[in-house]
Amino acid sequence: MAGPKRLLALALAAPLLLSACSGGDGGGGGGGTGDDLAGDLSFAVVTHGSAGDAFWDVVKNGAQAAGEDLGIDVDYQSDGDPQRQSQLIDAAINEQVDGLVVSMANPDAVQDSIETAVAAGIPVVTINSGAERSAEFGAIGHVGQDEVIAGRGAGQRLAADGATNVLCVVHEAGNIGLEQRCEGASQGLGTPVQLVQVDINDLQAAQSTITSQLQGDSQVDAVLTLNSAVASVAAAAVSDAGSDAEVATFDLNSDVIAGIQDGTISFAVDQQQYEQGYLPIVMLKLYVENLNTVGGGQPVLTGPGIVDSSNVDEIADLSSAGTR
Repeated sequence: MAGPKRLLALALAAPLLLSACSGGDGGGGGGGTGDDLAGDLSFAVVTHGSAGDAFWDVVKNGAQAAGEDLGIDVDYQSDGDPQRQSQLIDAAINEQVDGLVVSMANPDAVQDSIETAVAAGIPVVTINSGAERSAEFGAIGHVGQDEVIAGRGAGQRLAADGATNVLCVVHEAGNIGLEQRCEGASQGLGTPVQLVQVDINDLQAAQSTITSQLQGDSQVDAVLTLNSAVASVAAAAVSDAGSDAEVATFDLNSDVIAGIQDGTISFAVDQQQYEQGYLPIVMLKLYVENLNTVGGGQPVLTGPGIVDSSNVDEIADLSSAGTR
């Protein structure tokens, strides 16, 4: 059965989609109007997600579900290397897709490719990272959370829990969104966080690095990770170091949900990434068929929300569906 947010997206889209099919002028990458486009659209989603990252699996699920619901061919590709991500975007342009969804963890690396797509008449929606550069590159909209606001919320929650000396664990070098989360956390905490760099592709080494930081500074009373997979190794690192530090994280997966339930993780900042996959497909279809835009030039925010002991059991019931 479709989840509540999926049903909401369809409910919002339905009136506009019906008007699009009534015969008005259309526009966008594929050319044609109204019924000429029905069932014959192809969209590409190109993200910076690393292979096996559960966060991006949920984004993919959302995009593919929207394609199924709306009768659109959706091709999802990803690569954590910015140059290879750019090459995937170029390949999608060469295939003459009707719309493009792109995450922008490293905006400079994908700028030329996105601008090439726009110049070719392919509408682009950006997701997840790089909201402040989205309109500059010619995208019709952005879907994601405001990273500074989300980070600030996490810092405020940690401060309320009594934390004063926080490690902020960055797992992708050069990802501006992660840096913004730590910046916001410092604002919310009221004191600068300590940045710790790890590699998402080597979680064992990440655990060792966090353990060493905790052993070397007994004043650290909280660890804020920016990825659900890193959260699990951070919780293990706290145990390895014999520390009492609180562990909090951005993003959810089954391990984080279990950690919140057993108390090894205090809370997660949930940006509802299923929506980051689903909503851009709806937005692109509306634009291609009816020249509708969403957001009024502002990002469509999917978060943040806090998952903690008060609501984690309800969230756990939804996670098995691959939508959380």
